Amino acid sequence: DLGAAAVEGLTIRHLVGAEITPAHWDAFWVFYQDTGSRKWGQPYLTRGFFDEIGQTMGDRVLLILAERDGVPIAGALNLIGADTLYGRYWGATEEVPFLHFELCYYQAIDAAIARGLKTVEAGAQGEHKLARGYAPVATYSAHYIPDPGFRRAIADFLVREREAVASDREYLGELTPFRRAEPPTG
Repeated sequence: DLGAAAVEGLTIRHLVGAEITPAHWDAFWVFYQDTGSRKWGQPYLTRGFFDEIGQTMGDRVLLILAERDGVPIAGALNLIGADTLYGRYWGATEEVPFLHFELCYYQAIDAAIARGLKTVEAGAQGEHKLARGYAPVATYSAHYIPDPGFRRAIADFLVREREAVASDREYLGELTPFRRAEPPTG
């Protein structure tokens, strides 16, 4: 699926900071809304959010767009960390086979290499990432639960959940396309 954009005659653009115009954000907003309504039911970020990150942390925002005849048809929003590129949102107005993988994974990897970043974090979930070299990793999140009873119930659940997730990570880690070292023979 690598190179799908070239086969389709698309132009891929990597935009950072001031290169990202309000028209680019308008296009990405449409992509985000489409993916949000198809996948999550209700997109939770506002159009103003994208202007805000562009204005306040634009040098840490990488927008990868696919264009057909100069018109954006798909995009992937990434955040640039100290040593990691964080893939966050994707969307498209046109179905192009494998374009999601091209923009979200292969172009992100190229961008990370060009910027000297060590890691590409492609986001949570998605077993389709395994075949493309993204091994499962543990992530961290923090939440404040004010109700003590609810907090205890969640903590109890998380004991079992962590065990299940660790087991799943181990199993899914075996499905990546990387060669494993053979154990030494005596």
